[in-house]
Amino acid sequence: MNTNEIHKGDTFTASEIVDKYRAIYYAGASGDFNPIHIDPEFGQMVGLGGVILHGLCTLGFVTKAVTDWAGDPGKLKRLKCRFASPVHLGDTVTTRAEVVDVTGDRARIKLSVTTQENTEVLTMTEAEVAL
Repeated sequence: MNTNEIHKGDTFTASEIVDKYRAIYYAGASGDFNPIHIDPEFGQMVGLGGVILHGLCTLGFVTKAVTDWAGDPGKLKRLKCRFASPVHLGDTVTTRAEVVDVTGDRARIKLSVTTQENTEVLTMTEAEVAL
């Protein structure tokens, strides 16, 4: 995306399907082998309904959506969120974004991150990109 083309009110959407190996891959990459992320029986025992995806992996999906849209990972200057609900294997995580402000050399983006059941998994999610 040519950053001269970014305007208040612009929108974009991206989705990621959480395949059955995603939590294992992320555990290997991050070193976070907490059993809630890799052991379905443990996830059931602690009331999570099975394995849940690492929150930072979900945030990684959002980061990818923003940087793909911006066209350059170096343009992402700030990203914040609150982790609100777990993501399970097989879920589809959808990121919907709207540019809410363009000031100087930055654009501020509000993001909605939900599963296929419209459950908000991240809240208060905002990004700032360089123009």
